[in-house]
Amino acid sequence: MAQKRVHLSKAAPEAYQALDAFADTAARIARENGVDDRLKELVLLHCSQLNGCAYCSRVHADRAAQAGISYDDLAQLPVWRESGVFSERERAALELAEALTFIHRGGVPDDVYDRVGGVLTEAEYVGVSWLAVEINAFNRIVIAGRYPVPPRTA
Repeated sequence: MAQKRVHLSKAAPEAYQALDAFADTAARIARENGVDDRLKELVLLHCSQLNGCAYCSRVHADRAAQAGISYDDLAQLPVWRESGVFSERERAALELAEALTFIHRGGVPDDVYDRVGGVLTEAEYVGVSWLAVEINAFNRIVIAGRYPVPPRTA
């Protein structure tokens, strides 16, 4: 059986609270820059899926449903490139979120930057970017700590 991991939010609550406050700030900036709840939750959920963060994927799938995102849209999110259910704006945001999640692969490539910039306003680009930065930080904390995702009871 795997050894229990350090729970960073409990071990250093001040740092975790600062990250939580940062997430609130990123969400406010995104909202003020024209990113609605649907787009926000698509970005947060997709980054969590890309990182393999089961805990954050559950949290943001629930919040996505609360934001009115259908089950079909949620099911199509991992295959958004092949799916026709997302708008051009949503597709641009998802592409940017992927580039930021995989930033270690050479940054945001020029073709992605140009394509996304041709769809999103600069303000939306900023909002989506800060959302991706904050959820990627949370994903790393949660994955490192192996936060449990138990089955749901009926």
